[in-house]
Amino acid sequence: MTQPLYLDDAYQREAPGRVTAITEEGGIVLDKTIFYPTGGGQPGDSGWLMWDGQRLPIATTVKGQGDAIALVPAEPSHLPDVGTHLTQQLDWDRRHKHMRVHTMLHLLSVAVPFGVTGGQISARHGRLDFDMPDAPEDRDAIEAVLNDYVEADLRVTTHWITQDELASAPELVKTMAVKPPKSANKVRLVEIGDGTSWIDLQPCGGTHVARSGEVGALVLGKIEKKGRRNRRIYVHLDG
Repeated sequence: MTQPLYLDDAYQREAPGRVTAITEEGGIVLDKTIFYPTGGGQPGDSGWLMWDGQRLPIATTVKGQGDAIALVPAEPSHLPDVGTHLTQQLDWDRRHKHMRVHTMLHLLSVAVPFGVTGGQISARHGRLDFDMPDAPEDRDAIEAVLNDYVEADLRVTTHWITQDELASAPELVKTMAVKPPKSANKVRLVEIGDGTSWIDLQPCGGTHVARSGEVGALVLGKIEKKGRRNRRIYVHLDG
């Protein structure tokens, strides 16, 4: 397995690692990694691996077999041997934008209180699909609420609960088509706000900013009809 360091510290930009396997497709599996693998609508991280004077660009990161995480080279090149100790370095600007957009989508799920049927994250914008038959009447009000949440600069923290605890609190699950991420019998929760002032608490395995203020100003984008009961809402980073 690969130890997912990003779950404990989404701000870690560089870390040592050791190559434990090379996949049939040429992916590099490390014993531990700061690279987030594609999943939950969030793209896999990119960056670089460095060892013995060599620097290998990584195009993306994907989930491998079991609990392995595979880093995919950006170009055909000499790969490090199994057992090689190296340094991994994130494309931090890209990752940080994904973190801002991901937290922004959690805020959107609060501003639009309907079940979520899908979502996608990019470095500039994100979107959520909602189980709602009619489009929201006042898009300006939604945008204002979102920016209020940003200006409130709420803390974003993570917690772990058991599968049994989640089963006893099904209201925490907003996604209707995707199972909550879990590690063994544990489920990771992302909370926005503190104590009695929290506004959102839901299972999530992605990376987030530490405070809502870090998202920055945002702009509500287009709202599309996607089927009889689905509305797709886009939100963009404004800078």
